[in-house]
Amino acid sequence: MTHVIVTDIERADAATIDALGVHGVATVHEAMGRTGLAGPALRPIQDGTRIAGSAVTVLSWPGDNLMIHAAVEQCQAGDILVVATVSPSLDGSFGELFATALHHRGVQGLVTTGGVRDVVDLRAMGFPVWSAAVNAQGTVKATPGSVNVPIVVGGTTVRPGDVIVADDDGVLCVPRATAAEALAASDARVEREAAARADYQSGGLSLDRNKLRGVLRDLGVTYMTQAEYDDGGR
Repeated sequence: MTHVIVTDIERADAATIDALGVHGVATVHEAMGRTGLAGPALRPIQDGTRIAGSAVTVLSWPGDNLMIHAAVEQCQAGDILVVATVSPSLDGSFGELFATALHHRGVQGLVTTGGVRDVVDLRAMGFPVWSAAVNAQGTVKATPGSVNVPIVVGGTTVRPGDVIVADDDGVLCVPRATAAEALAASDARVEREAAARADYQSGGLSLDRNKLRGVLRDLGVTYMTQAEYDDGGR
């Protein structure tokens, strides 16, 4: 395996990133055809936080955080650090000191398939984290890895410079090359949902708006009174 640190990654347009962040994970995920989710194993250590930024990726050895140290230098304001290991590891490879350094550089937060520690401090300083575990187990700094190479997070490939959106619903990866298209689709979805919301607030039913009565009928679902049901459907 070649170990590299790529220093000049391309990032999506800042306005596009911000707008995707406003829409949030669920909306953008649906607008992208239900793709890009990093899976339910990654959970936030905080509540009520939504971020979006460009991915700076880290591929580390299990139980080793050397490459996270190397990645800090490659982070810019607005980025999100995304960490994976070459094989599963839930060791606490990230804590308050890393967060302090990243916060100084304007980094939005961390996504990691591993564990984090110093959670009380991370919450107190307002540094958002999505991780697979909270684990005080420490790590070494002894094994080479790579920074800003494609990694796999929860079955989703994350490439450096891809847009990461993260909130209470999870973590979503939007490919940098299609970020503008994802935003346009998300904008359209928000408009449709606004119309549906107004309909429901005035008493409309989703069964009718989504034309689902015919679906129920075609699937053999029937309506009957309680008396008919009690009589065995006769």
